[in-house]
Amino acid sequence: MRSTASYIRVLAFLGIAYILLEVTIASGDQSAFIAQPLTWLALGMVLLFVIALEISVEALRSILFRSLKPDAQERYLSAQKTRKENQFKWIKNIYLKLLDSKPVHEEEEIILDHNYDGIKELDNNLPPWWVYGFYATIIFGVIYLARFHMFNDYTQTEEYETEVAEAKIAIEEYKKTAKDLVDINTVTLLTEASDINAGKGIFTTNCVACHKADGGGGIGPNLTDEYWILGGGIKNVFRTISEGGRDGKGMVAWKQTLKPAEMAQVASYVITLGGTTPAEPKEAQGEIWVDPNAPTEEIPETVSDSTAVVTNE
Repeated sequence: MRSTASYIRVLAFLGIAYILLEVTIASGDQSAFIAQPLTWLALGMVLLFVIALEISVEALRSILFRSLKPDAQERYLSAQKTRKENQFKWIKNIYLKLLDSKPVHEEEEIILDHNYDGIKELDNNLPPWWVYGFYATIIFGVIYLARFHMFNDYTQTEEYETEVAEAKIAIEEYKKTAKDLVDINTVTLLTEASDINAGKGIFTTNCVACHKADGGGGIGPNLTDEYWILGGGIKNVFRTISEGGRDGKGMVAWKQTLKPAEMAQVASYVITLGGTTPAEPKEAQGEIWVDPNAPTEEIPETVSDSTAVVTNE
């Protein structure tokens, strides 16, 4: 009972730690499990509780043992010894069956007649696990031969191409949800409030020195008008943040400082500044940027009176 209770308590502690880890990862921030002090405090308190419980149980067991009479103590110790001997007896029995070997005191029955300078040889059977494994390989070989060489199932080349295609699809699906894998080709405009707020925080920390807090521009250009030096839109803004501005006089590249997800967030925040009214806007720089992918309004066709055809019914 003592060892079983200990196992249960240890498993309970590990289970609580696993649940906390899963909840933290599900929240979207995998690093929070390590960075959150309250998480470690909770785990520490649980661990201290388990240790205190173990010490209390051991102390209580020691007190009860000393209160027993000598003959009762001997019976208890004998019972404990018997329990330990039989605790994993079933495992030992399975192990011996897998080996199919004779005990040492019965080896006289399987000693062979020949003798090599006093060295004798035992006629042990092959271990059943080895024999059954050998039979399994024969069965596998026959099935493989029939399937791929007689009935011409798929080839290794076809299998490889199928797995590569499946892997590419899996990678593309993973990229859709893995923000840190975003790049110039996969970046999209983020609209969630959490992303915009995160982008604003990054902008406030790193960008206000050149663009001002309202995006009106200082050393850097005005981010609120429709003029762009290196192109507007989420992809161009992301590229500019990642790779930097014009050589020698533009913004530095931030790809070594910011993560791809962070660059996508700050780029999305910069897009939201368009059309706002800063306190002291800087004069326009660059050219008016028109999104080539933006839908265009169709002009309805007009029919002149001279060409109209009127039908009377």
